Amino acid sequence: MQNPDSQVIVKRFFAALYRLKDEKKIRGKQTFTREHNINRWNLNSLEKEPERNIFQVAWLSILVRDYGVSPMWLLTGLGDFYQKSAAPSPKAAH
Repeated sequence: MQNPDSQVIVKRFFAALYRLKDEKKIRGKQTFTREHNINRWNLNSLEKEPERNIFQVAWLSILVRDYGVSPMWLLTGLGDFYQKSAAPSPKAAH
C-alpha cells in the first residue's frame, strides 16, 4: 500500500496526464500507455485506487523526459508545471 505522500504524487501524475491531454501534447491515456509500454489496466486501476502498490517511478521520468514536466512539481507540487531550462524533446513537439 502506498503511503499518503506517495498517493499525492500518484494523483499529481494523473493531473499531469490530463493537463497534457488538455494541451493536446498527448492524445489520451490509451495512447500514452501504448507508446510507453505501460499496462493500461494497471494505470486505470491506480487512478481509481491511488493507494495500490502498482505505481512505477519510471512513469514520472517519462513525463519529465518526453514532455518537459517539472520533476519538482511532480514530486512536491511546488513550482511551475513545466521545466524552465529544459529544451523541448522531439516527443513534446508532437
